[in-house]
Amino acid sequence: MIRLEDVTLFVRSAALGSFSNAAREAGLLPGQVSAAVQRLERDLDKRLFARSTRSLRLTAEGEKYLPYALEMLAIVQAGAESLHNTDHEFSGELKIAVPSDTGRNLLLPLLNAFCRQHPKLALRLSVSDQVSDVFRDPVDVAIRYGVLNDSSYVALPLADNNRRVLAASPDYLARHGRPETLDALADHHCILFTINGHAWDRWPFYPEEGSRELKVYGRLISDDADVARRWAVDGMGIVYKSWIDLYPDIAAGRLEVLLPQIPGQAAPLNFICPHRRQFSPAIRELYRQLHQALSDIAGRR
Repeated sequence: MIRLEDVTLFVRSAALGSFSNAAREAGLLPGQVSAAVQRLERDLDKRLFARSTRSLRLTAEGEKYLPYALEMLAIVQAGAESLHNTDHEFSGELKIAVPSDTGRNLLLPLLNAFCRQHPKLALRLSVSDQVSDVFRDPVDVAIRYGVLNDSSYVALPLADNNRRVLAASPDYLARHGRPETLDALADHHCILFTINGHAWDRWPFYPEEGSRELKVYGRLISDDADVARRWAVDGMGIVYKSWIDLYPDIAAGRLEVLLPQIPGQAAPLNFICPHRRQFSPAIRELYRQLHQALSDIAGRR
């Protein structure tokens, strides 16, 4: 019979990369964690970790089993919550990873409101443009842009009609003029940011005559997309970012949309969990509120 505590220690060892770290987190000895994982391996008749004196990594079988272990723990937690939570009084901790710009400027106020509604709920928020692995990192939900290619995840749309737009501040446009065509961007300062460590300097567009990809140049580049937005607001150049990211500045008049007649690259925003059954009542309600707010903003373009 598989023990729930063994599954828990297996999951935390995989997430933290060592038995010692998992033991420290659980208040146990490393030998106790190692013994629990060995017991689970005997129950499954499969080796879950490849061990060495310097590293601990999942085997192919361990990689395959991990999402099911996470699902098992989530179902047990959801069942406990259903017995103790009434009138939507959510408790426990939610671990959420969000993109830097969207996280700071749009999601944070929405998450704050959600926490005020549910004072017994704790939130651990990771704000970064680095992609989180919802199987290996200790997160319950990751909010990501783009089309999801990994079928092992479950993605629910938050704003599936969201696109990138060109924008610049009124001050920049007064000093440098407004580009009237895509080719005119070559005469302007373009603000760049990195995606997965590489400068995103090829901007795709979809005019009526067919798709185009422009090679752009700029003297300002950051690994934080929020910095790129701030540079644009400060009049440093033209930025090409998600409409949702730029909407607060556009609505306030700090930025103006350029060439609005030319569709930009699709940038759907997704709500990611390892498995649909991991959607606890709190996560389902959070998704409902975020979807309502963000799809409304995306529809204002």
